[in-house]
Amino acid sequence: MHVVGGADVIVNGNHHAGALEALWPHAKSLRWVHSLSAGVESIVFPALKASPIPLTNARGVYKRSLAEFAIFGMLWFAKNARRLVDQQAASNWEQWDCEELTGKTCAILSYGAMGQETARRAHAMGMKIIATRRRVDAPIDDFVSKVLPPSQTGDAMAEADYVVCCSPLTPETHHMIGAAELARMKARGVFLNIGRGAVVDEAALVDVLQRRAIKGAALDVFEVEPLPKESPLWLLDNVLLSPHCTDHTDTWQFETVQFFVDNFHRFVKGEPLENVVDKEAGY
Repeated sequence: MHVVGGADVIVNGNHHAGALEALWPHAKSLRWVHSLSAGVESIVFPALKASPIPLTNARGVYKRSLAEFAIFGMLWFAKNARRLVDQQAASNWEQWDCEELTGKTCAILSYGAMGQETARRAHAMGMKIIATRRRVDAPIDDFVSKVLPPSQTGDAMAEADYVVCCSPLTPETHHMIGAAELARMKARGVFLNIGRGAVVDEAALVDVLQRRAIKGAALDVFEVEPLPKESPLWLLDNVLLSPHCTDHTDTWQFETVQFFVDNFHRFVKGEPLENVVDKEAGY
């Protein structure tokens, strides 16, 4: 505890607040807390939230690999990759018509760093991009053809062939996407989640997938992780499931530490920190 008492900075590499909260009363010299993860919903405890001490995170560090998974998920369904694998395993030569992503509409929910990286790749493949964001009047890149507020999430989903959820988990976004929003999707629509699992009412998503009310879903995140073995999602053939590891590249740990080191240089020089979290908003 003596070392913590003299620390100016604490780097949190844990996904839970327990250790940080236990150290908090002893960190008398603390001036900055950094999270090596992008999501901070599980580490912001009341004393940290109320404190003027800044919290930064790794927002944007994992955007490339997450955006690639989103494109992979779209292609998985457009090219009917599960059927390809099954037919190859059965030595079955049977042709069918597949789809292109070109000309399709992609709705990106919560247009931050991850959403922008997804839009960059989707736009390069000829897709039309709709984005939702809190500040609809703020400048936005040329990838996006329409910007809607979060209150019109259902409208964005209704217009899209592919819906990519990039939302952080906050009290406002918990179960933001439920039965009503999913019911607005096209029958051939695909839902993809690379944000946070609890942003989606998972029971409602399972329902539309089981009824085949939408074409399918590609999921990297879930309400409960690890995903319980009894979850119906394991057995659905219209689901592409990743165990929350699509950002675990061979360089991800180096990159998140490097981001902290770069921020630490700013801290030492008295420069503004990057990725300061709005602790009230939760991201």
